[in-house]
Formats: sequence, C-alpha cells, structure tokens
Amino acid sequence: MLEELAVAYVARFATSAKALERYCRRKLRERGWEGQEEGTPAPDVAALVSRFVEKRYVDDEEFARLRTGSLLRRGYGARRVGAALDQAGIAGEDRHDISQADRRHAALRMAEKRRFGPFGADGAPADDRAVREKQIAAMIRAGHSLDAARELVDAPDQDTARDWAHALDEEEYR
Repeated sequence: MLEELAVAYVARFATSAKALERYCRRKLRERGWEGQEEGTPAPDVAALVSRFVEKRYVDDEEFARLRTGSLLRRGYGARRVGAALDQAGIAGEDRHDISQADRRHAALRMAEKRRFGPFGADGAPADDRAVREKQIAAMIRAGHSLDAARELVDAPDQDTARDWAHALDEEEYR
C-alpha cells in the first residue's frame, strides 16, 4: 500500500528523497499505522526511499538543478534558492553553484516582473525614497544581494539595468 502511494507521488511530483520520506511517514501517520496491531511491523520507509533512489525514480541532483533553474527564471535570488533546497532536504554535494551572471539575470527578471526602478510605469526610477526602499526590501526578501537590488532600483533607465545584468555574459565569451 505504501509503495503504491509513493509511486503515485513521484509520478505526479518532482521530489527529493527527503521529501518522499516525509510524505511516506505522514501517510503512515494519517492512516493510523503508528500503534497499530502488535506483531505487524511498520513498513521500512528508509528502505523504500533508498530503492526509489537506486531505481532513479528520485534523483536529488536532478531535482536541485531543475528547482534552481525554475526559481532563478522566476526572479528569485541565490539565498531564496538555497532556502528552497534546504527545505527539500537537498545536501550540499547535490547543489550546483549559481553563477554571478545567473544571479544578475534573476535580479533583472524580478525588477522587470515587479516593475521596480526604471521598469515602473514612467520608465524612470521612483523619486520617492519610501518606494525605493520598499522595492529594495522586496528584492532582498526574494534572495538578492543589497548591491544587486540597489543597482537595479537606482538604474537611470531600462537599458542601463539590462546592460548591468548582461555585462558578465559578454565577459564569458571573451
């Protein structure tokens, strides 16, 4: 029964080994397995998860790569990506370093999406200090560095902001 639930779960969701283990333990709790009939052994969740890892139904490294890419494309910064991977139980050896260029692209994506700085309605950075501080704070909460947030929110125009984000791309090709 538990194996069928686990197969259905990994078929439906991209997941990590730790998240699958939490899911299986929760299902056992919900279905009242703990303290059930004496003499009936509880399913070995750790063995089930390790079998799924061996069969590559669950691949933490691939999950980390996909989750990192997804969050960066949505405009989240490196700290927020790290927190999401921590939550999923991804160990350090399964994580990939996020390049400075990817960090800048993610910051630019967030500024464009949320209409911060020169991406606002009038195409210029906000004159109001309180608005600028709120925009910078939102970028920091999304996992971006203070320097990146300031650079984008204070950029005089959209071209300058985009040039800042793409500056490292040009250096890689030299």
